[in-house]
Amino acid sequence: MSSSDDSGYVHDPAAFDGDADGDGRVATSGDRDPRSGSRHPDAADRRFDWRGWLLVAVIVFAFLVAPAAIFLVPPGGEGYRFALLILPLAPAVVLAITAVWATTRP
Repeated sequence: MSSSDDSGYVHDPAAFDGDADGDGRVATSGDRDPRSGSRHPDAADRRFDWRGWLLVAVIVFAFLVAPAAIFLVPPGGEGYRFALLILPLAPAVVLAITAVWATTRP
């Protein structure tokens, strides 16, 4: 099928990019994404505040405190099964929840 064939579909990019300037980029108003209607991520307030410090504390707990607790519980002790199962799982879940909460902003 050639581009001059009128019996079939021929893709015309200019028909879809009516808002595009000469180099193919869509012109925007600055802080809005024209396709989604929401604010552009670069325009959002992204400071490292108390949410960031809470995330750092959870990371320190998950990567330093929990492994140290697993290492310090002796094998054969009564709490060894607890140390091997719960101590890695709980910080992982808390870290996942905290990371999502700390990085999403209204």
